[in-house]
Amino acid sequence: MDPSLYVILDRTAARGRDLEEILDATIAGGCRLVQLREKEWPSGRLLPLAERLRERCRRGGVTFIVNDRVDLAVAIGADGVHLGQDDLPPRAARQLLRPGMVLGRSTHSVAQAREAQAEGADYIAVGSMFPTQTKPEFQLVGPELIRAVRPQTKAPLVGIGGVTHVNVAQVIRAGADGVAVISAVCGAPDPAAATREFLAAIRAERDLTRRGSL
Repeated sequence: MDPSLYVILDRTAARGRDLEEILDATIAGGCRLVQLREKEWPSGRLLPLAERLRERCRRGGVTFIVNDRVDLAVAIGADGVHLGQDDLPPRAARQLLRPGMVLGRSTHSVAQAREAQAEGADYIAVGSMFPTQTKPEFQLVGPELIRAVRPQTKAPLVGIGGVTHVNVAQVIRAGADGVAVISAVCGAPDPAAATREFLAAIRAERDLTRRGSL
């Protein structure tokens, strides 16, 4: 799993555009980690779309994660599931997953990040980094929380919330292994170009950080 750029596919953020086409564009742009996020459709309605997205990811060598819904993730053979603080705790969810499935956890404090690691999360999402319209109710914690969490865990850290091409370097500089984005790619006029621009900015900041540590 490469957490450098974690693109979250969301119908609302896509504003009516086809999620399969957006997925194809992000894969073409170099993204290798994708999540399907759906807060309104019931699992039965979502199932056919989720299966098609999973197949596209499989063909493209991309890790495919389902948000919230452990049952759907298992049913379609997804690579993993991402759980929020109000979802099943990782320890309970792990009992339902197939061996080897990726389990991610959203966190908003050092204590939650420690708990996620203790319960076996494979990666930890930290947010919100910046103000975001996708999740306006999210607690704003900023890149400072990445800095605080980084010494506490060896699990990959992913900054989420309001991340753009302009501020992504701040998140990587704080110690994140990658960033998760929704509107910045899913709602972009050219998702492939937006993906490439994010990856270039992430690589550039990593190069600067490595040179600075020499």
